[in-house]
Amino acid sequence: MDFDLIVIGSGPGGYVAAIRAAQLGLKVGVVEKENIGGVCLNWGCIPTKSLLKSAQVYEYVRHAESYGVSIKGEIAPDFAAMIKRSRDVADGMSKGVQFLFKKNKIDIINGFGKLKSVGEVEVTGDDGKATVIKAKHIILATGARSRELPNLKQDGEKIIGYRQAMTLKKQPKSMIVVGSGAIGSEFANFYNSIGTEVTLVEFMPDIVPIEDEEVSKALARSFKKAKMKVLVGSSVEKVDTKGKMCKVTIKTPKGEEVHEAEIVLSAVGIAPNLEGIGLEDVGVKLENGKVKVDEYYQTSVKGVYAIGDIVGGPALAHVASAEGITCVEKIAGLNPHPVDYKNIPGCTYTNPEISSVGLTEAKAKEAGYEIKVGKFPYSASGKASAAGQKDGFVKLIFDAKYGELLGAHMIGGNVTEMIAEMVVARKLEITGHELLKTIHPHPTMSEAIMEAAAAAYDEVIHL
Repeated sequence: MDFDLIVIGSGPGGYVAAIRAAQLGLKVGVVEKENIGGVCLNWGCIPTKSLLKSAQVYEYVRHAESYGVSIKGEIAPDFAAMIKRSRDVADGMSKGVQFLFKKNKIDIINGFGKLKSVGEVEVTGDDGKATVIKAKHIILATGARSRELPNLKQDGEKIIGYRQAMTLKKQPKSMIVVGSGAIGSEFANFYNSIGTEVTLVEFMPDIVPIEDEEVSKALARSFKKAKMKVLVGSSVEKVDTKGKMCKVTIKTPKGEEVHEAEIVLSAVGIAPNLEGIGLEDVGVKLENGKVKVDEYYQTSVKGVYAIGDIVGGPALAHVASAEGITCVEKIAGLNPHPVDYKNIPGCTYTNPEISSVGLTEAKAKEAGYEIKVGKFPYSASGKASAAGQKDGFVKLIFDAKYGELLGAHMIGGNVTEMIAEMVVARKLEITGHELLKTIHPHPTMSEAIMEAAAAAYDEVIHL
């Protein structure tokens, strides 16, 4: 079986690359060992947002009286139903991608794919039988898995990763979440919201440590207000799983503490899936533990490309998709612009939500910029007050000399839907004055963007 392009992996990098390649007239085959859609659709982005939405609805119902709605009787989360809804949403999205493959005449080859030689992929099915398929171009899009620490080995029962966190048979009464990046913070938020006693442990001085410091501290305040324990500057030294409860020894700034919980969720990052895919057989070079590629994702071997979590960019679904499109457009003879890694939005779907793009205030100062900072609180937003979401703010950072938007950092309701405006503004090189003179609709949360820009230039109206 011969193709113009074979893609190994059908996550948001692989399936998007495959569809774009088919649109450009290439004959495409996709090799997938599990579910179409990869981790993002089946075990990451989509099902976690479903769980978080269930938790949000539960929170709304619990506090319905503050919105003038009276609800009688017991209000309780149905954990099993939440999990089932999450899996149903994931299954629906996976079937949607399968439909798109059929629509674009893309062949699905089920099994584990590895490079056999340049231009050849060996696919081993569940029955152990191997077949060889050929293509002029091969894209590796094998994604990543939950990273394990030596002293935090996952057993799938008491010490779990993100997959098990989405399919637990019953709601744990207590949980320790290790790592406060997007994965850790979102799961901590979900379980805490539905009544699990949660302790969040972060090695760095602040939770969500890649975010602007003010945003990190604001999220920590919200978590603590929601009765979550937050331990920063702390690390898990060991976990004793012999008894009914996990005994977790945590090194904190105040000394060692022993905490007990039913479940320990390890959310300390991800590891690229590079093992067994034939890299060494064809001479694909690695750099810093990931596949080395050029700006169009060509590896050290002609005709072999790599995208997504196995290369050096941010491990984000939308980045993998952008890389996949750029890669196949170059393969097809177009002249795409390389991905601009300085303008990648990031979102964390906690309550309150977080979104950001560009430089933090600290990074802008480190880079030597003289800056103007504008900040507008949600407490001064009419729409946020009406929605009952007054916690949060929009913070914008501008170059004082030229007015360039260096960074945007938001925490609050709907901010993950608002960050795209900032990405476009940066791409089009809009200045602070242009942004503050751009009329935003009233009442909306997005008005906070205009007001934050105005605050940077001492022109803010509603503060």
